[in-house]
Amino acid sequence: MPDQPQTYANHGRFHPLFHFVLAPILLINLIVSIVWLVRNPGFASAWYLVMAVALFIMGTLVRVNPMKVQDRVIRLEERLRLYALMPESQRARIPELTEDQLVGLRFAPDEELPALAQRALNEHLTRKDIKKAIVNWRPDHWRV
Repeated sequence: MPDQPQTYANHGRFHPLFHFVLAPILLINLIVSIVWLVRNPGFASAWYLVMAVALFIMGTLVRVNPMKVQDRVIRLEERLRLYALMPESQRARIPELTEDQLVGLRFAPDEELPALAQRALNEHLTRKDIKKAIVNWRPDHWRV
């Protein structure tokens, strides 16, 4: 667990091996392959570029796909939490919340969640707006 409490200002995280090793290597490889093709046109250098593009796409998907799965799990978790915490009269509106809003609401503590969810629905708040509106931050240290 981190040394300081999680807040809106510090909740974003870097995965060092991905952000500072893999992504730069793949980007440099892509640039080198383009330069190589321009300087040495031919089948081998063209294939090198195709493979560099494929690796870059694969590296991007390695990051994006798990985040999408995490968003789906967060969506389910927050809908269950909202169902438990919202008054019965407001539960019918839970499906109106977007995935983006539900992902933002995960940082709201139980005391703030029903009112903030209602506000998100009425004012069409974005994920960023929701996070900024939270008074007592509920940390999420599991997101990668």
